[in-house]
Amino acid sequence: MPEDVEMNDTPAPAPAPAATAVADAPASAPAPSTLQHLKEIALVVEAGSLTKEVRRISRAVRLTVALRRRLAARDVAAFLAFALAPSSEAFTRLSPLLPKEDGSEMDVDAAALAAQVSIKHGLPEIEIYCYLLVLIFLIDHKKYDEAKACANASIARLKNINRRTVDVLASRLYSYYSYAHELTNSLAEIRGTLLGLHRMATLHRDELGQETLLNLLLRNYLHYNLYDQAEKLRSKAPRFEAHSNQQFCRYLFYLGKIRTIQLEYTDAKESLLQAARKAPTAARGFRIQCNKWAIIVRLLLGEIPERTVFMQKGMKAALTPYFELTNAVRVGDLELFRAVAEKFASTFSADRTSNLIVRLRHNVIRTGLRNISISYSRISLVDIAKKLRLDSENPVADAESIVAKAIRDGAVDAIIDHANGWVVSKETGDVYSTNEPQAAFNSRIAFCLNMHNEAVKALRFPPNSHKEKESAEKRRERLQQEEELAKHMAEEDDDDF
Repeated sequence: MPEDVEMNDTPAPAPAPAATAVADAPASAPAPSTLQHLKEIALVVEAGSLTKEVRRISRAVRLTVALRRRLAARDVAAFLAFALAPSSEAFTRLSPLLPKEDGSEMDVDAAALAAQVSIKHGLPEIEIYCYLLVLIFLIDHKKYDEAKACANASIARLKNINRRTVDVLASRLYSYYSYAHELTNSLAEIRGTLLGLHRMATLHRDELGQETLLNLLLRNYLHYNLYDQAEKLRSKAPRFEAHSNQQFCRYLFYLGKIRTIQLEYTDAKESLLQAARKAPTAARGFRIQCNKWAIIVRLLLGEIPERTVFMQKGMKAALTPYFELTNAVRVGDLELFRAVAEKFASTFSADRTSNLIVRLRHNVIRTGLRNISISYSRISLVDIAKKLRLDSENPVADAESIVAKAIRDGAVDAIIDHANGWVVSKETGDVYSTNEPQAAFNSRIAFCLNMHNEAVKALRFPPNSHKEKESAEKRRERLQQEEELAKHMAEEDDDDF
């Protein structure tokens, strides 16, 4: 059984004559080349394929992601010549997609390392890994048309493979397949293909592929604002335990966006905050998007986010438009709200939150009205319309309807004197004599308990499925043996004493 191959820090030195070994030895061995790293990763993939261990395939993917910035065309071309047979279909498809470079250095490197390592040709895992490597290289070098062709070819090949050791590579290929079409503005073309792949992953019980493809389909629908279709797919998709934290965070983010559009702000807030909390620290862009949507949702709920939310490390500049928007909502100034919305219109449009900010206008008016009711015991509807800066044809009538709706919803504790055109605010009582502190305390306790339950669920215990259940008779025999052994040890101790 082949053993797991570790990536060496330095390559093995070539044999040299004894007379000249010391004189010609360099002060320090040269660092291993990118091609050497790729060949060692291929050996890890080969070991995972032969031993059917998925963890080795996952390790090879992680090593490749760490190596992607160092990839050059000559390294990828040399690796294809090393890993694939020249007459194979994969080699024929992938080689023309790489940009042509001077191959003199590549040939020397390949010839020098040919005798060191060798790999078994024809393994599906190696072939799919080559597709993944070329696709990553083309996307990183902005060869989007070639990347699209490579992605299509890789998906066509994946449809004919059903191996557990390929599932990890397949899930990465699905992601880059969708990303390549997103970069070329052709996401709508692959929706049917993604649905077919999701059905195939379900039939093959590929849970990692299921959650990856479900997120890709949700992203596809949301890209074209098809929120109803996204919700129908999400509600009817088969349930399974999340295997990847990254995919679970994406799912929570998409779920939060769907809930926000459907006016289910409480559930949306919980999903978005959980996605931002669970996301890796390095995924700064994703966490920024989660925080942007969470801020809007909290404003729609009537909450004002804490200042520390906007001052997080690495997010201050990106969240500045939302900080000014929050300040406008907090003050209740409709004119300031319009100015902020116009100033950062391009930013809100790029974040696809413009339609949500339109909904905030009513919250701004309600906040301003609440401030007015606290400041004045009695005020006319004309003055309310002026202070709210209503720009409609009949501002007094609009102010009256706004106040009436706020009173009905419980946002303002006042009465309207229609005869005199006044709004009379009732005296504010002691807030601690109401149920508001209890409700706030209860929500905090529920949040802490929910976080504790999620932490307990995330714990992983060693599987005991291979152990047979101990019968009552065997348990009695084991306890009897333990008692006899303890008695025997006690007798030996007495003899020694």
